Amino acid sequence: MYRLSAVLILPILLAPAQGTPSFRADLAEGRYLKALKNAENWLFLHPKDAVALAAKSQSLSSLLRLAEAAALAQQSLDLDPNLADGYLARGLARAGSAVQQRNFGSLRQISGALEDLRKATELDPSLQTAWVSLGLAYQQLPGLLGGSTRKALACADGLERLSPALGATLRGTVRSLNGDWPAAALDFQGALARGPADPQVVAGYLEALADKAARKALGEGAQKARLAEEARRLAPALRTSGRGTEAICGALLEAGCAEEAWTTAEAALATSDAPSLLRLILGKIAARSGRHRADGLAHLDRAVNEPLEGGSGGYPAAHWRRGQILRDLGRAAEARQAAQAALALDPKHRGAGELLDGLR
Repeated sequence: MYRLSAVLILPILLAPAQGTPSFRADLAEGRYLKALKNAENWLFLHPKDAVALAAKSQSLSSLLRLAEAAALAQQSLDLDPNLADGYLARGLARAGSAVQQRNFGSLRQISGALEDLRKATELDPSLQTAWVSLGLAYQQLPGLLGGSTRKALACADGLERLSPALGATLRGTVRSLNGDWPAAALDFQGALARGPADPQVVAGYLEALADKAARKALGEGAQKARLAEEARRLAPALRTSGRGTEAICGALLEAGCAEEAWTTAEAALATSDAPSLLRLILGKIAARSGRHRADGLAHLDRAVNEPLEGGSGGYPAAHWRRGQILRDLGRAAEARQAAQAALALDPKHRGAGELLDGLR
C-alpha cells in the first residue's frame, strides 16, 4: 500500500507548478506569517516552485531566520535565474545578515544585497518592496558603499509610479533621514492625503516624526505634542491593523503618553489582525515606562511561546524586553536567562548585551 501511494504522489510532487499563487500582497503589507504558511502549503505539492521558495525566503528574513532565508533564495534563483522575487529575497537575506554581523565581514553582504535589490527592480519594476528596500539602503549607506540621497529619491520616483502614497512616504523618509524635515513633512502630507488608512504610510510618517530631524526642526516639546496629536488623529482608521496600531502606540510612547499607548494596544488585541505585534508593543511599553509590569511580562511570555509576526524585532526583542521587566522586578537570575536567550538568537543584540553586562 505504501509503495502504491508513493507511486501516485511522487509525480504530483515533481510536477511543475501550475498557476502559482501570488504572495506579494501579503509580503508587502507585512503579513509574513500568512505568506509563510501559504508558501509552505504550496511547496508541499510543488517543492521546485521558484516563486514560492522566494516567498518563503522573504518571510523567514522578516522572522530573522536569515541562514534559512538565504539558502531558499539561492534555491529559487538556481531554478529561475531571472526571477525578480528571488533577487529580492536574496537581497533581503544578505542585508539582514549584514545588520546582524556588524563587522567588516558584512561589507561583502551589503554590496551583494544592493546588487540583488537593483537587479530585482530592473527585472520587475512593479516590485514595490524592492523599491522600498533599495531606497532605504541607498539613503542609509555611506557613499563608499554606494549610498546616495539622489539614488534613494530615484527609488521613491520609481515606487510612486506604482503607488503614489507609498512613493511619497519613501521620499519623506529619505528626506527626513537626510535632515530636511520641512520637505519631508510636505511629502508625508501628500502621502497621508492618498492613504490615510494605509498602515505602511502611517508607520513611515510617525517614525519620521519621532526622529531627530523633526526634533531639531520642531523642538522636543513641540515634537512630542505633534506625535500625540497625530497618533490620536490617525488611530480610528487603523483599529484592526496590527501594524497600524503598533505605529500609533509607538508614537504615543515616544510622546510620553505611556498609559494611553497601553490602553490603545490592549483595546485592539481582540480585533487585531496581528495580535502578536500588540503583545510585543505592550511588553515594550511596560519595560520602558515601568507601568503594568506584571501584565507586560505575561504578554511577552505568550509572545515568545507563539508564532510572532515578522518585521517586529522578533523573538530577540521579546526576550530582551522580558529581561528588562524581570530585572526591574528584582528577578535577576531570570533576567539573565532572558538576555542570554535574546543573544542566542542575535549574538550582537545591543540592548540584550547591555542588559546582561548590567546584571553581571
